[in-house]
Amino acid sequence: MTPGLLIVTGGGRGIGAAIARRAARDGWAVCVNYRSDAASAAAVAAEIAGAGGQAIAVAGDTSVEDDIRALFDQAEAAFGPVRGLVNNAGITGRNGPLAELEADTLRRVVDVNLIGPILCAREAVRRFRAAGTKGVIVSLSSGAAQSGSPGEYVHYAATKGAVESFTLGLGRELAAEGIRVNAVSPGMIRTGIHEPGRLDRVTARIPAGRPGEPEDVAEAVAWMLSDAARYTTATVLKVAGGL
Repeated sequence: MTPGLLIVTGGGRGIGAAIARRAARDGWAVCVNYRSDAASAAAVAAEIAGAGGQAIAVAGDTSVEDDIRALFDQAEAAFGPVRGLVNNAGITGRNGPLAELEADTLRRVVDVNLIGPILCAREAVRRFRAAGTKGVIVSLSSGAAQSGSPGEYVHYAATKGAVESFTLGLGRELAAEGIRVNAVSPGMIRTGIHEPGRLDRVTARIPAGRPGEPEDVAEAVAWMLSDAARYTTATVLKVAGGL
């Protein structure tokens, strides 16, 4: 598939930013979505443009239907029909045991980590079909989907487990149309999502002996987006240093 417009949700920082930069090197025109950090998203878009690529930064809360439609509209107005979507936006909510979890925090985590990716995927599929495009969707899961993250954020882990189930189901649903749906499941990656000191505490458990970098995840996503993965769908790829 010739790269075209790629929307990366939560693309202004961390793994999302690394994905946006890596995709741009493969020729994708990238829409860097953000909810609140306009400066970081603009910086990523400017970096891509400065390297000869195409990118714009577009605001939008990806758990809100109207924002999603506006995001896709603005991106397509700039670069034509969407060809790919990376569901990267996510939050952990409060770190701690379930008994201390507030209902409002739970609802927000579910909205961002599960409802958002499903609504974004729905919008992408509708637009792939309207344009006659065999598009591709890659969602970000987490090693928490398998570990459950006891004592830290089991609510977050539950949403990532649901993302993996959604990936399997939608990938199989759309396979006959040539639309691929996959997920990448990062392990311990060096980003701002972790509380101070957490990566240092868990590094000894990682067989590879180090936390991953956002670029490690971006390489896996780039492969999933490419024609090299043309026979891969309804699949979750772990990028976790052996965990």
